[in-house]
Amino acid sequence: MKDFKKPPFKQKAVAIGFTLGVHVVAVVGLLYLGMSKPPEPPKKITTVLVKPEDLKPVTREVTEFDETAHENVTEQITQTVEPSVEPAPEVPTSAPPKPTETPKADPQIAAQQALAAAKAQQLAEQKAADNAKRAQEKAKAAEAAKLKAQQDAKVDAAKAKADATAKANADAAKRKADTDAKAKAEKIRADALRKAEADKVKAAAMAKANADAKAKANADAAKRKADADAKAKANAEAAKRKADADAKAKANADAAKRKADADAKAKANAEAAKRKADADAKAKADAEARERAAEEAKASSAKKAAEEAAQKKAEAKKIASTAKKDFENKIRRAWDTPSDSAGKSATARVTLSESGSVRSVIVNSSDPDMKASIEAAVRAAAPYPMPSDPDARREAQSFTSTFRSSN
Repeated sequence: MKDFKKPPFKQKAVAIGFTLGVHVVAVVGLLYLGMSKPPEPPKKITTVLVKPEDLKPVTREVTEFDETAHENVTEQITQTVEPSVEPAPEVPTSAPPKPTETPKADPQIAAQQALAAAKAQQLAEQKAADNAKRAQEKAKAAEAAKLKAQQDAKVDAAKAKADATAKANADAAKRKADTDAKAKAEKIRADALRKAEADKVKAAAMAKANADAKAKANADAAKRKADADAKAKANAEAAKRKADADAKAKANADAAKRKADADAKAKANAEAAKRKADADAKAKADAEARERAAEEAKASSAKKAAEEAAQKKAEAKKIASTAKKDFENKIRRAWDTPSDSAGKSATARVTLSESGSVRSVIVNSSDPDMKASIEAAVRAAAPYPMPSDPDARREAQSFTSTFRSSN
């Protein structure tokens, strides 16, 4: 059956194209976000309100102008500040006094009014200048923050682009490895399928050949039987014709002879079958006897080997036990028992090398003098005479002894 799957290189090209497209869209989106202007912070609007009570009360002077000094100062202050987005709260002010018929004010009062108006105007201008300066500083800070944000966005975009490129390369390498592994697995599977198919065809051919041979043998046997039957029939017919021509007595004699021959042949065949059965039974009995003898010999040799190994192991343990006692006696002879240690005991775990040198010694004791003296005695008694037998030497390489002071 044909396989209509896409070739591996086409699948790989489609996968790489899809991955590159996704990464390009992601990088373009990051660059757009990094290069866009950050939102400007809202400007702070300051509203300056002056209470009428803070101003010096003045009397209304009749001039050629309709407005008073109080109204002029308020108008100048209002014009210097920036308009507020939100409506300023209304400050209740007292209604201006109604003009009354007063005599004409003297020049000193007029001068005081002008001076107050000038001071109020100067104060308002100074405040407006301060507000403008603060607004300018805030604008510069906002511009600096904006430039820094743009630079950070550019750096982040470059980093994201590098990460995306590295990830794309890693993904491509992984996809290539997966594709190669898949192709290898497919090849192994195809080879196995082809081999199985070939074995199946071979088995079918062998089965067919066996069936054909068996059919041919059956056909040959049937043909021989048919020929024999035809020949026998012809002979019978001839004999019958001859018997008809000869006397009936001769025919009976011939029939008796044929029967005797058939009985003799059947007897000979039975005897041959019996001899063959006896020979097969004897051969089978001989084979079973030989097999039983082989098994008994094998079991006997295994048992003997196990007994020898157990005996050798027991001898090795006995030799190692004697060597350990000699080691312990040698340590006791080299032990300098500390004073004031009567009744105290310590346990030493000693590990030796194959040559009899001390590899390690671990002494467990509550008395530090006992511990130090036993460790010194173990090392002073070295080297220890190791058994010549490898198993005994291996058994004697580690031993544990308990030492009790009698001082």
